[in-house]
Amino acid sequence: MDGKFAVVTGGASGLGAYIAEALCTKGARVIIADIDVKGAESVAKRISSAVPNAEIAFLPLDLSDPASIEGFAARYISEHDALDLLINNAGIMTPPYGLTEKGFELQWGINHLGHFALTYHLMPLLSSTPGSRLVTQTSIVHRGGRINFKDINSELSYSPWKAYKQSKLATLLFSRELDVRVRSMGMEAPISIASHPGLVNTQLYRNRERMRRWLRPFMHGLEAGSVPALRAALDPDAESGDMYGPKGWMEFRGRTVKVRPHGKGKDMDLASKVWELSENMTGLDLTMRLEDCASSESR
Repeated sequence: MDGKFAVVTGGASGLGAYIAEALCTKGARVIIADIDVKGAESVAKRISSAVPNAEIAFLPLDLSDPASIEGFAARYISEHDALDLLINNAGIMTPPYGLTEKGFELQWGINHLGHFALTYHLMPLLSSTPGSRLVTQTSIVHRGGRINFKDINSELSYSPWKAYKQSKLATLLFSRELDVRVRSMGMEAPISIASHPGLVNTQLYRNRERMRRWLRPFMHGLEAGSVPALRAALDPDAESGDMYGPKGWMEFRGRTVKVRPHGKGKDMDLASKVWELSENMTGLDLTMRLEDCASSESR
């Protein structure tokens, strides 16, 4: 990764911070994208002290706010001429019911739609950077996820856990559908790879302390939990459409290997429907953007 540019969303804490530091040790120029200004500055300072010659910076990003997402992308593009790696890592889990700036349920809006929009705005730079990768962090709970098209914003009934699983199923389906569409258009970049960390004891569980205590024996640490995303980002043998996760029981923890989607994560008809829904909800035509990028590559 010497001299290559990497953006890590949610890099101010937890897995994102560990991923950012690991990329710096590989020589990447890392930009932490996060809403937590103090946390991001603290992480950047710590990494600078721990990693000789680390190139680490911070740009604010609020994935619940379309204006913030567009502003982040515009600033990044104005200051950089390449984007070798985008790791869509940020996320929230089982908060009290709330809405984004545009009225979307928070988990659906931040975990999925926010990253969908960020990818849209950064796609021209990703597609023009040879060998670029887009890594999407999903969760093993996608295996029980369902997309409730009739109540996508949980206005009729809100189950924090069902909404979280729905959002993480969507992130996986987005990664897989992006792979299909990029390859069908003959584009060489970016390659789209999914990862899930298994069970890791992070701040995600701050709304589920009883669950954290019950699951702790099945969890592994930040270092092990970061490996699937890092493998997706760095493994020279990784291919577009791959997915990485732990090998152990229920894929909760263990050595990182290529894994396969579970449940609805295998349904590519559903992936296409989620893509179209995401375009309609964000007002961003990622299909046309990919076509434009493909035309630019062919010229």
